[in-house]
Amino acid sequence: MKYYIIAGEASGDLHGSNLMKALKKIDINAEFRFWGGDLMQGVGGTLVKHYKDLAFMGFVEVLMNLRTISKNMNYCKHDIEHYHPDKIIFIDYSGFNLRIAKWAKEHSFNTNYYISPQVWASRSSRIEKIKSYVDNMYVILPFEQDFYKQHDCDVEFVGHPLIDAIADREQVDEKAFRKKYELTDKPIIALLPGSRKQEITKMLSVMLKMTNSFSEYQFVIAGAPSQDFSFYQQFIKTDNVKFISNKTYDLLSVSYAALVTSGTATLETALFKVPQVVCYKGSWISYQIAKRIITLKYISLVNLIMDKEVVTELIQNDFNEKRLKTELEKILSLPYREKLFTDYYELEQKLGGKGASDKAANLIYNS
Repeated sequence: MKYYIIAGEASGDLHGSNLMKALKKIDINAEFRFWGGDLMQGVGGTLVKHYKDLAFMGFVEVLMNLRTISKNMNYCKHDIEHYHPDKIIFIDYSGFNLRIAKWAKEHSFNTNYYISPQVWASRSSRIEKIKSYVDNMYVILPFEQDFYKQHDCDVEFVGHPLIDAIADREQVDEKAFRKKYELTDKPIIALLPGSRKQEITKMLSVMLKMTNSFSEYQFVIAGAPSQDFSFYQQFIKTDNVKFISNKTYDLLSVSYAALVTSGTATLETALFKVPQVVCYKGSWISYQIAKRIITLKYISLVNLIMDKEVVTELIQNDFNEKRLKTELEKILSLPYREKLFTDYYELEQKLGGKGASDKAANLIYNS
């Protein structure tokens, strides 16, 4: 069977690669053509466009790149038409994917959406588009199925694929890891500033200001696979910082605490049982717009799934050196950490256990 997959971000590349592996187990004739990244390319098939050329963060940034986005959409439609897949699989990336889904449905393609757009966060009117354009929706967060039911839309909850991605990874020898990357014996504070240049620029400078106040710890930047070290160098002004590219899971497995830009990384950090402070800062205009259309109490997946404040969120003006220092001190203290670990274990139970990629693959294959 021929599959056309569209993932527009680093997390989509991860989940897409695991879905492809699961599809290959049940479909020996599986052929893939996809928009994604290095992980998907590693599974096999043809990479059409890399997500690093697609990801624009914030409303203003999207407006500034409308011409590029429009060209990409037209190219995608022509490419799908030429490839003529048996199944199209959309992975998150809703602004782009829902528009392609509309076109695909009009042209009688089988449409599958794996990892729902965050319609529960804003613009729930998109559910009507999903009903019209998407044949099958597979959700990964426990509260999403009930949310869709409230809008008379049946979806399948398959569990969260991060459970598999983390459980199936090769275990890290901490001593060897520290030696390989020339790390000291000090406890590690991981810095996860995001994967896009815009967010790294806004997040990393403030995160690195913590190095002066916490000299008994070692700070390590988790470099995104889509960015070269040369881009990060401009922010590094102290010796108490190391940089490790494309090894975020290995780094988290040996970290004592983390400062994390809001996104999938907050959930990944929680599943590694690493105490964290969630950080986010966008452009002023983008933040003002988001504030008016997003109806959620929280921005991090950890707090959203638990429906309470498990991890502290420092958003926009709250994300500053003084507040970040205070919150970092908290997550380094033992009583606070113990409560956090209890909440993390409860969070993992809510996510539905292993097998999300296999469940989704079986449902897509048989749809």
